[in-house]
Amino acid sequence: MNSRVPDLAWLENPEVFQVNREKAHSDHRFYDSVKAMEAGERDGGEMELRQPLNGGWKFSYAQCPDKRQKEFYREDFDLSCLDEIQVPGHIQTQGYDKRQYINTMYPWDGHSELRPPHIDWEYNPVASYVKEFDLKKELEGRRVFVSFQGVETAFYVWLNGEFVGFSEDTFTPSEFELTDYIRKTGNRLAVEVYKRSSASWIEDQDFFRFSGIFREVYLYGIPRIHVRDLFVEADLVMDENGQPAEADSPCPGRDAMKKGRLQAKLELTGVHAGETDREIEGQVRAVLTDGEGMLVCEAKEAAIENGRAVLDMVLPAVCPWSAESPSLYTLTLTVLDRDGQVAEAIPQTVGFRHFEMRDKIMYLNGKRIVFKGINRHEFNIRRGRAITREDMLWDIRFMKQHNINAVRTCHYPNQTLWYELCDRYGLYMIDEANLESHGSWQKMGACEPSWNVPGSLPQWRECVVDRARSMVERDKNHPAILIWSCGNEAYAGEDILAMSRFFKERDPSRVVHYEGVFWNREFEQISDVESQMYTKPQDVEKYLTSDPKKPFILCEYSHAMGNSLGGMKKYTDLADKYPIYQGGFIWDYMDQALVRQDVDGEEVLGYGGDFTDRPTDYNFCGNGIVYGTREPSPKAQEVKFLYQNLAIRPKIAWESQKDGSAMKVSVEIANGNLFADTKAYDFICRILKEGEAVAESVFQADVAAGESQSVSVPVSVCREAGEYACQVSAVLREETIWASKGHETAFGESVSRVDEECRGNVSETERLKGRSLNVIHGDINLGVKGEDFSVLFSRQDGGIVSLRYGGKEWITTPPMPTYWRAVTDNDKGNGFGVDSAMWFAADQFRRYDKTKMEVEEETDRVRVTFTYGLVVVPATKTKVVYEVTADGKIGVKAHYFGKEGLPKLPLFGVRFRFRSDVDTFAYYGYGPEENYIDRANGARLGIFEGTPMGNVSRYLVPQECGGRTGVRWLKVADRQGHGLKFTAKEKPFDMNVLPYTAQELECALHREELCNPPRYTIVSILGAARGVGGDDSWGAPVHEEFEISGEKDAWVEFVIEAV
Repeated sequence: MNSRVPDLAWLENPEVFQVNREKAHSDHRFYDSVKAMEAGERDGGEMELRQPLNGGWKFSYAQCPDKRQKEFYREDFDLSCLDEIQVPGHIQTQGYDKRQYINTMYPWDGHSELRPPHIDWEYNPVASYVKEFDLKKELEGRRVFVSFQGVETAFYVWLNGEFVGFSEDTFTPSEFELTDYIRKTGNRLAVEVYKRSSASWIEDQDFFRFSGIFREVYLYGIPRIHVRDLFVEADLVMDENGQPAEADSPCPGRDAMKKGRLQAKLELTGVHAGETDREIEGQVRAVLTDGEGMLVCEAKEAAIENGRAVLDMVLPAVCPWSAESPSLYTLTLTVLDRDGQVAEAIPQTVGFRHFEMRDKIMYLNGKRIVFKGINRHEFNIRRGRAITREDMLWDIRFMKQHNINAVRTCHYPNQTLWYELCDRYGLYMIDEANLESHGSWQKMGACEPSWNVPGSLPQWRECVVDRARSMVERDKNHPAILIWSCGNEAYAGEDILAMSRFFKERDPSRVVHYEGVFWNREFEQISDVESQMYTKPQDVEKYLTSDPKKPFILCEYSHAMGNSLGGMKKYTDLADKYPIYQGGFIWDYMDQALVRQDVDGEEVLGYGGDFTDRPTDYNFCGNGIVYGTREPSPKAQEVKFLYQNLAIRPKIAWESQKDGSAMKVSVEIANGNLFADTKAYDFICRILKEGEAVAESVFQADVAAGESQSVSVPVSVCREAGEYACQVSAVLREETIWASKGHETAFGESVSRVDEECRGNVSETERLKGRSLNVIHGDINLGVKGEDFSVLFSRQDGGIVSLRYGGKEWITTPPMPTYWRAVTDNDKGNGFGVDSAMWFAADQFRRYDKTKMEVEEETDRVRVTFTYGLVVVPATKTKVVYEVTADGKIGVKAHYFGKEGLPKLPLFGVRFRFRSDVDTFAYYGYGPEENYIDRANGARLGIFEGTPMGNVSRYLVPQECGGRTGVRWLKVADRQGHGLKFTAKEKPFDMNVLPYTAQELECALHREELCNPPRYTIVSILGAARGVGGDDSWGAPVHEEFEISGEKDAWVEFVIEAV
C-alpha cells in the first residue's frame, strides 16, 4: 500500500501491514568498487555505503495514543522537552512502561474485552523517537534508504517533517526510501512506535512483551547499478543412487569433494534519472573462491536483461557443507555498467549442500539426518531481545561444545548475524516465521478455535504471507537453513496454507514445517513433516509403528523448566530404532529472566509477575538448559552426552601373566557422524581405581562416518581388589573456532569390580580386637563412649542428640528419616505435590513411642533401634537401626515399610542437619553436575568436590536440586578441617548437600528469599530418590521406572565415621 498521509486506523486493520515499505530482499553486503569490498570484508563486513543510526535518540513516552506528542515529527518541534533513549533497545528495559511476561493468553485478557483485530486505545504505549543526523559523505548523491531491522510492534516514520511510511512485523526488516526528503545536513528522522496493533493478535509468543526499536537502524546508499536481490542456489550433483556424485579430479587430502553446481539469480535496479530497471544495461561477472581464497571457478559473464541476470556454474569438485564440516565458499559478483566500469561488487558466502525428502525420510547430502536440536529465543537478562554479537558468539560456541547440531528460531526470524554464525560454525536451522496466535484458539489447554486468527479469514491472508515472504527473501542464501516454518501454535487454515504454498513455490529446495496441523488435520498439506510437541515417547513410538506418511520430528520436546530433562534418553533412543524419526528440538535454550532490584536494592532475576505485570504465567519463562546469565545449568551435562555423535564403549578384562594379572582394555568406537571421521580427535583412556586415577593412555583411531571400530589400548594396571572405572574421552586435537584444543566432545565409561581379598586387608573382628565401649544408661539418654568419640541417644527425642569426635559436636537436631523433597516445576505441573502431600507431613512430623527405644549391647558394639509411626493413611512405619562399634564407626540402616494404598514417595533416606560452618564436601559417585535417576546418562564416576551453597542450582524458583546418584562415600568438613564420612554398604546411595531444608526451598518463590548466609548444612543420605521428569511441565508424570512406590519397602544402609 502507498500513501502520503498517516492514519491511526491502520493499527486495527490487518489488511494494512505496510505503507510505502520497500520489497523484501536478500541480506547480502555490497560495495561500489572491488577495492572498497576488499577493505570492508577485512574489517568484518563494514559497508562503506552504510551509515549506522544506533545510539542515543530523543524520546517521549505516552501510555496511550491520546497522550502522545502528536507533533513531535515536525521540523520546528522543540526537542529539548524530550528524554533520551538508546537504540537498539526495548523501552521496557530502559525505564518505561512495564515488563510483562506471558505465555499463551493475550496480555489484555481480563483488562479489555476485545476480539481481533481490535486494540485497547486506553492502554497502548506509544514510543516517539527522534534522531538528528548529517548524511555520511559516501551516501551523498545516491538513492538513500533507511533500514529498521526490528521494531515492535507497529510504527510510523517521518523524515524532515514528511511522512515516509508504516510497517508491522516485529522481527523482519522494514525499509523505506528517503531520497526525496533527505538533505546533506540537518536531517531529522522521527519514528512513532505502538506496542499494540492488529499484529499483536498474531504475535502471541511465549515471551516478554516488549516494544520499541530493538534492533539496528541504519541508512544505506546504493551504487548507480545495484543488485537489489540475490538468490544463490548452491547444490550438489546427485547420482542415480541418491548420493553426491564424486568429484572428477579430487584434490590430495580432499577425498570428501563432490561435484557441485551453482546458480545465482540477480534482480537489479538503477539510479539514472528517468531510467527504469528494465533499461539497465551491463554485465555481471562471478568468481568462486574457497575458504583459503583460492580460485575455484570463474563463470561466463551474464548480460543484464530486463533488470535481471542469471549466472550458472558447474563445479567439478567442491567440499559439501554440513554442520560437521561447514565448508564455505565466497561468490564474488562484479556488476559492470554499459561502459564496462565496475558499478558494484558483492561478496556472497556460499555453502554447497543437497537437502531433500525421499521415501518419507529427510536426507542431507545423501545421508539420513537426525536433528539434535534446541529452541532458542533471543534474550539477555538486561537487554531483553536486543542481544549483541557477544551474546550470539557465546550461544553458538555453547551449542557446538554441547553437541547441539540444530536450532529452531523460535518463534520468529532472528538477527541476520545469527544466520551467518550458523553458516560458519555449522548448525542446521529451522527458520520460523513471526506468527503465533496461541491465545485465539487454545484456552487453559483446551482447543477452542471459534475465533482463531488468522484461520481462513481472507483479511489476514496477505498479512501472514508477507511475513513468510519477508523471512524467505532475507534469509534464502544461508546454507544452514534446511527448513522453513510457517510459525508456531496458530492452529491451521487457508491462510497458513497460503504461507506454505509460497515457501514451496519460492524455494522448492527446502522442506516446509508447521506443527499446527496436529490440531486440524484438514490442512495436512501445509507441512511436509509430521511435527509434534511434547508427545510422550511411547506415543511417538505408536505413531512410528502405524504406517506413518511423513518423517517425524519433535519441534519441541523435553521441557527443561527448572530441574527437568529427566527421561530425555527415551527420545534420543528412538532415532536409532526408527529411521523415520529424525530427532527434535529441546524446549528451550535459555531462561528468559530480567534483572530487577529487590527491596534491599540488590540485583536479582525476575520472571512473570515480578514487574506489576498481571496477568502472568510466572516462571514458565524459565525453561533453559542455560541460565539467563549465560552460564550452563546442570541439565546441559545430560544434553551434551545424549547428543554426542560418538558412542564410546570401553571394556575391562584381566589377562593372566607370570607375575599376576594385568588389565586389558578394548574400546569400541561407533562413529555416528554422517560425514566426518575421527581424525580430528585424540582419545584419552583413564583408569580410575576407587575414584583415583592410576593410569592414562592417549591413542588415535581413524573411524569413518557411520562405521565402528574396536581398539586395544595399552595400560599398565595390576589386578588388585577394588572398583575400577575405565573412562575414554574424545578430545579435539586442534583448536577450532568454537572450542579450545583438548575440549571433550564425547566420552564413555565402564565400571567393574575386583572382589578378591588382598594381603593387608583387615577384618572387622581384627579391627575391633581389644577395644570396648563404655555404655551409660541414663533415665532419658543412652550414652556410648569410645576412644576419642561419644554418641548420645535420646529416648525422648527418638534419635541421636549428640555425636562427638575429638571434642567436635556434630549434631544440631536428631537425624531423622526423610520422605519429602521440594517439589520441582514438573512435580507442580503433574500434581505430584498434591497427590503425595501426606509425605510432606510425614517428613515434618512423626509418631514415636518414647518407651520403645531398643538397645542391644555387646563388648565391642551397641545397637540402638528407633521405630517411627508415619502420619500417613494407611499408617505405616520406618525403623532406623544404629550400630556403634568400638572403633568409632556408626552403622545406620533405615527401613521403610511399604503399605498398599500409599501414594508414590518423593524420596526415602536419612537427613542430617549440621552447622553452617560444615561448608565443604567431597564424594565418590556420579558427577560432576547434579544428576538424578532419570537424568544421569551424562554423569561419570569419580571423586568430586563442592560446597553446599554451590550445590544450589539457580533455577528461577527454588526447588529440589543438587542431587547425586551412585554415591560410594561422602565426606563433609568444617572450616577447621573436622570431617565426617558416610560410606555406603551393600549398594551406593543417592545424596544431597544443601544449605537449606526441603521446606525452606518449598516456601521460597525466588532465590533471594532464601537465607544468605545460611544457618545450616543439610545432608541427605538416600536409598531412593524420584526422578525429575521432563516430557512436559504441565501434566506428564515421571516415567514409572523412575518413580518410588509407597507400597513397597525401601532401605538405605551406610556407615558414619570421623575423617
